[in-house]
Amino acid sequence: MASLLQSLLDPKKNWLAAQHMKTISKRLRNFGLRYDDLYDPYYDLDIKEALNRLPREIVDARNQRLKRAMDLSMKHEYLPEDLQAMQTPFRSYLQDMLALVKREKAEREALGALPLYQRTIP
Repeated sequence: MASLLQSLLDPKKNWLAAQHMKTISKRLRNFGLRYDDLYDPYYDLDIKEALNRLPREIVDARNQRLKRAMDLSMKHEYLPEDLQAMQTPFRSYLQDMLALVKREKAEREALGALPLYQRTIP
């Protein structure tokens, strides 16, 4: 069952998945974003922890891309075509660290340790 689902979602095997990926790529290029920029650190504490562990330069670049995208969106504009061609929307910078954080969280739960962080009401 899992392999069937993976084959349906794999853009190399499924034409609809490839078209969806192409559409997402085009929309991300319009604003100069990467797919990992769409993860919200306020929604998932694992993402917040992964962002905290990344080098400062990577987090600063992410914040700059998000600010530029918001600015372009408010102006109802897109990046110039030459800058859109240089964008790499599916180059990941967060997935490896996020996988490490999730593995550590699962290991802590398996050992019965206290969670590393808990959601608090501000």
